[in-house]
Amino acid sequence: MQISSESVKVGHPDIVADIVAANVIAAILDEEKKKGLNTANMPHCGIEVFLGKGICIVGGEVRTRTYVDIDNIARESILSIGYNHAAVGLNGKLMGVLNAIIPQSPDINQGTSCLLNKDHEIGAGDQGIMYGFACNETPELLPLPYVLVNKMMRAFEYCQDPIFAPDGKGQVSVDYDLKTGKPLRLAKVLMSNAIDYRYVKGNKSKVRDKAKKIAFDCLEEFVDKKTEFLFNPTGEWNAINSCSAADSGVTGRKLVVQFYGGYPGAQLGGGSVVNKSPEKVDCSAAFGARYVAKNIVAAGLASKCSVQLAYAIGIARPFSIYINTFGTGKISDEKLAKIVEDQDIFDLTPEGMIGKFSLLSGEIYRKIPRTFFMDNYRWEKTDMVKSLQKAAKI
Repeated sequence: MQISSESVKVGHPDIVADIVAANVIAAILDEEKKKGLNTANMPHCGIEVFLGKGICIVGGEVRTRTYVDIDNIARESILSIGYNHAAVGLNGKLMGVLNAIIPQSPDINQGTSCLLNKDHEIGAGDQGIMYGFACNETPELLPLPYVLVNKMMRAFEYCQDPIFAPDGKGQVSVDYDLKTGKPLRLAKVLMSNAIDYRYVKGNKSKVRDKAKKIAFDCLEEFVDKKTEFLFNPTGEWNAINSCSAADSGVTGRKLVVQFYGGYPGAQLGGGSVVNKSPEKVDCSAAFGARYVAKNIVAAGLASKCSVQLAYAIGIARPFSIYINTFGTGKISDEKLAKIVEDQDIFDLTPEGMIGKFSLLSGEIYRKIPRTFFMDNYRWEKTDMVKSLQKAAKI
């Protein structure tokens, strides 16, 4: 049995769109902080970005007390990734930027503002269903294929070799034992990266060798003699035909990649994450559900766990909570759900998650487009293990 997982570099046009949106929200949070930012006066944002050939359109809705320069944020975001010349598919200095942001709907605001909400609390910014997942295949409590392919993409981003332009994708396939369901070996590695031929000297095959070395060095622990490596399978990917010169970029289009890489059992719900302020549960509850699932697995209550949280717009507490441990739970899934419903253990209201995870931090928003989980985020902590074990009486 073979399971595959995909990831992309931050130079992929969809992630570039995510980065622009997240940086707009980060800038708003930074400016709001100067005015005394808290959950009562927090901004409400839903930013959508479209990246096309030579153009960046920033739309959506915002309610804020401050002003930020959308044009400058979009350009600086794109230049910081390395898109500074037509030779790499996009030039942040020369592209057009269209600002199409509108004010937030007052109908939404009356449910999400704790000053206007009938219960005087921050209601969920929209209805929706979010999933969190964890398993004990890796120290990160994430699926092994997901961890490996993300490590490979970060290695390509940080390699500092200008031959490899910002746009790139990767995929790995891992063999699993049919009886135990445990990972056995890394079977296949696929690397696709745009090549900046301004820096290629001599034989093109050397580029392939460099790519294989980057992949091998970061995956060496899992590679064996039979592991297959494949680089740019069409035979050519010139950077001049990368990013928005070849493909549009849209916020939220890489959710499967960003969450759990398509791992079986790790469902996807909700919507885009990085382009929304955290009262919108597509953002906060996506991390809250992961936090719950990870702590359940870390507590030894299951070796694999999926958590579903459902919300109604304007209401703070989850509409419903569902847990599936795929037959690995030490106690029943129903009992686990009852434990998770206890607000003394997990406060899964928007305000509770905003505070617990520091989601009014501009720095958090600048980080999350690269990775949702494999970093020192507060939702990645396993600080509820003892509370869960006590509640489960094991």
